Amino acid sequence: MNQGIAMANLTINGKSMNVDVEPETPLLWAIRENVGLTGTKYGCGIAQCGACTVHVDGVAMRSCGVTVGEVAGKQITTIEGLATNGVLHKVQQAWINADVPQCGYCQSGMIMAVTALLKDTPKPTDQDINDAITNICRCGTFQQVREAIHAAANA
Repeated sequence: MNQGIAMANLTINGKSMNVDVEPETPLLWAIRENVGLTGTKYGCGIAQCGACTVHVDGVAMRSCGVTVGEVAGKQITTIEGLATNGVLHKVQQAWINADVPQCGYCQSGMIMAVTALLKDTPKPTDQDINDAITNICRCGTFQQVREAIHAAANA
């Protein structure tokens, strides 16, 4: 018996919306395909690389590894919702100032992971960064990332 499509109510970037997907659908696909927010990237599909990182109730989560059913009714923030009133978040601005992105593919997930780190640890040490930021950047911009994290922490 086919259960068919169900209606999920998601709150993404402060906006409540109904999305027609099965509860087992990865949040990543609902964000990208159903809502049309493409800043959250598909990388590995197994919650390892971090390109799909979003915040769920303020906690950084890899959206390919969490289902719509698990996050219904929670506050979801994507990279598109990070800036406030057209002003970049301090991490986004630090990224620009430190010239972090090369290809840029992993950057939205990395920025989301870093904003969560700074919320919990406002002045992270290099070891805090090593422990918390496990996102993968194929371009190897990890030194610029570290520089940007420290700059944002001091902003």
